[in-house]
Parts: sequence; structure tokens; C-alpha cells
Amino acid sequence: MRMHRLPLFAFALALPCVAGALAAAKNYGPGVSDTEIKIGNTVPYSGPASANGVYGIALVAYFKMINEQGGINGRKVTLISLDNAFSPAKAVERTRRLVEQDQILAIMGTFGTLPNVGTQKYLHEAHVPNLAMISGASRFNDPTHFPWTVPGYPSFRNEGKIYGKYISATKPEAKIAVLYENDDLGRDLMAALKKGLGPSADKFIVAAASYEVSDPTVDSQIVSLQASGADVLMVFATAKASAQAIRKTYDIGWRPLQIAATPGSTIAASLRPAGLEKSMGVISAIGKDPSNPQWADDRDVKKYRDFMRKYDADGDPDNILNFLGVFGRLPHRGNASPLRR
Repeated sequence: MRMHRLPLFAFALALPCVAGALAAAKNYGPGVSDTEIKIGNTVPYSGPASANGVYGIALVAYFKMINEQGGINGRKVTLISLDNAFSPAKAVERTRRLVEQDQILAIMGTFGTLPNVGTQKYLHEAHVPNLAMISGASRFNDPTHFPWTVPGYPSFRNEGKIYGKYISATKPEAKIAVLYENDDLGRDLMAALKKGLGPSADKFIVAAASYEVSDPTVDSQIVSLQASGADVLMVFATAKASAQAIRKTYDIGWRPLQIAATPGSTIAASLRPAGLEKSMGVISAIGKDPSNPQWADDRDVKKYRDFMRKYDADGDPDNILNFLGVFGRLPHRGNASPLRR
């Protein structure tokens, strides 16, 4: 295990800053030479969350573009992206290989809460930066105990709190049922929802049901939640489970107000698989969803589509996971706003 990296990595907010500081010091650590910067990540290319694998492909394509434009400080970037099967154990195994065998400079863009939970302690002890990780779990926003972890995704705690305040303000007599993923994603959103609802949270929430990522469906959970008499359904789930929940809710004739958290609320990954006619009225907090016609003429979305045509032609430009792989890195104007389908 490597334990002798420069302390400045703890304060790095982006890969160019890390590489630039090394170059200025002329004291290269693992993964850096005069011509190359070597980084790595793990992504679920297989397993129960394999639909998210396109994100990793888009990120590889992004660094292909960077290299064609001259790289970073004259160095070409080599991104080694390995399959973690959305398993914490597999993520640790593959991350150890990246650090100890491939000798990468940093981890960048590892996808998912569970894989990042699995590797957090190892990367901290090895003093390896984990940059722009894709999870909004609050445990990763802990610079005191884990200074090598730099989140790259909006906080689930902030998101859930907003939902709670929205419901308490617009439906003060609401009876809420919650479907949540049984990990930090779902638990963070649930805790924040209660905080946003305030002191009466326990009166608002009449039922809750969890699911595991490996569960084939969430149909039984939805049927159970309907029986509670709730008139609001919160779906704190990733894309597949969210689509199943929206579809099942419609199919059994239940018509609550539905709010889907950002990981499971895009048109291409969740609403279209659920059925667009069955998704009418679903509320989400997604910003620039490239599959939403309202953004067709947006400058940033056009720039992203140009990128996809040139560097990831086999990828689906409507899939927000491809958008996630490049949009936060392409120069753009931020503009996220609540949408009602």
C-alpha cells in the first residue's frame, strides 16, 4: 500500500489542479510522468446496476477528447475503467488493482454509493484521491475524517429536505408513503425528507418500504404502500426500481402525487421504461435532461450532442448517464430547476 503522496491532494478539487501542482513541484508521484497522467475508476458494467455502465464509456470518451486537445499541462490522460458489478467487494478488489498494480495517480468518477462506500476507507488509508465520485450520500462529505474523498454529485440530504418542505407547504394534510433503496442513498433521502417535513414528520409519513438493489421487482412494496391509504408516494430509488414503481402504481389504479428522486427520474432511464403515459404528473428535481424536448435548443445540450456524435457515436445521447459522464466537465452554464412531467 502506498502511503507517501503529497498532502496537497487532500485539497484538490479537480484533476488538472492535482496534476498541475505535481508538475510545478517536479516531484511526481505514482501515475504521473512528463508525458502521462494515469487515473482510474470502477463502474458497474455488469451486475444489477449494469445499465449505468454507459456512464463509464462516456467518461472514457471525454478523456479521449481531452487528449486530442493536448491533454492536461501537455500530458495525455490514461483512464483505466474497470467493472465493479455494483458490488462493494468487487469495487475494493478492482480499486486495489488500480492503486497497487496499475499505479494510478487518483481515482476519478467511480459510480454509485455502494462501490464508493466499499472503497472509502481503503483509499483514505492509502492516501489516494477519490475525485468527482458519483454519489450524493452524506457520508462522503466528511473532510475531517476522509480528506481524500471529493464528491462530485449533489447531496441527497439537500434534495430530500427540499421535498419535505415542498410537501408540507403544498399538501399540509398529506399522507406520505416512501419506497427507498436500502443503502445510504435511500436512507439519506428518507432522513432529509423527515427534516424537511419538520416536527410533524411522523404524522405525515404513514408507511415506508425498502428494497435491495438485487431485488427483481418492487411490485410487492408498491402494493403494500398502497394499502396504507397514502396520497403521496416518494420514490427514492435508482432508475430500474423507479421505473417499476411508477408503472406498478399506475397499473394497480393508485393515483397518489408521485415525487421521484433524481437517481430515478429521467425520461430515458425511468419514465420511458415505465411508460410515458403512466408517468404523467410525476414530479422530479432533474435539471437539463437531454431527452426532454424543452432543452432541445439549449446551448449546453447542443454542445453535449456534438460531443456524443464525435466521441461516443454508439452511445444514446438521450441517456442522462452519458450526459452525466461529460456535462459536469464540459464548459457550461448551470441551470437546474424543478420539472413536472
